[in-house]
Amino acid sequence: MSTIRTIPLVDDAVLLTLARPPANAIDEHLLIDLHATLVSLRTDDSVRAVVITGSGAFFSAGFDFSAPRRDDEIALDLYRRYRDCHLALLTMPKPTIAWINGHAIAGGFVIALACDHRIAAGGDYRIGMNEVAVGASFPRTAMEIVRLRLTHAQASELVLGAQLFPSSKAVALGLAHEIVARESIETHVRALAGRLAAFPCDAYARTKQALVADAERRILAETDSEAVATMSVWISDESRAARRRQREKLNVR
Repeated sequence: MSTIRTIPLVDDAVLLTLARPPANAIDEHLLIDLHATLVSLRTDDSVRAVVITGSGAFFSAGFDFSAPRRDDEIALDLYRRYRDCHLALLTMPKPTIAWINGHAIAGGFVIALACDHRIAAGGDYRIGMNEVAVGASFPRTAMEIVRLRLTHAQASELVLGAQLFPSSKAVALGLAHEIVARESIETHVRALAGRLAAFPCDAYARTKQALVADAERRILAETDSEAVATMSVWISDESRAARRRQREKLNVR
């Protein structure tokens, strides 16, 4: 069963829903499914805009802490899947909108940042990037997306502070373009998707490519040895202890 549900949203736009209960956490299956869906939509002329949201109370909780440990070779494969999936989203030549419906944490929020627009639903949930607090280093792909979307000051506060914030602060922190009441957000997102889908395709695609090209080049320039150095942070004793405390806090065994 796919972890991505795809349905029409408006005439020229589709809605992708991350559907991996209970928290839409990122694992190999979600990355494979999302990447395959994005690659297919990239060349589908009937689709002119893409919206991504989450199911349940989460947009996405980030990487799955309950996933089994992997050896270095398999971990590098997962790292590449992460890169390819996020590059497919970042460089999608069509408008992309993140409909942030609930908790968007760590790598889960990076998915939202990879989209062109971020619309947050009103409500009581958390948003932010707490990787440092749980002993996780940012893959280069994630860091380049953060650098592209946020100012240096915003990125420093959010990434190094590793704090999760109330969603009500999303606009003030630069994490979302606007917050819309939950009862009207679907109508709002539909209208935005329809407006963006009406733009001339080639003009949008070329302009977007120019905006993301530098980040794309830096992501693709990463060597395997650099990737392994980043992943090695995950397996230090201190990092593993931090994640163990987080799993215990979340009652994840």
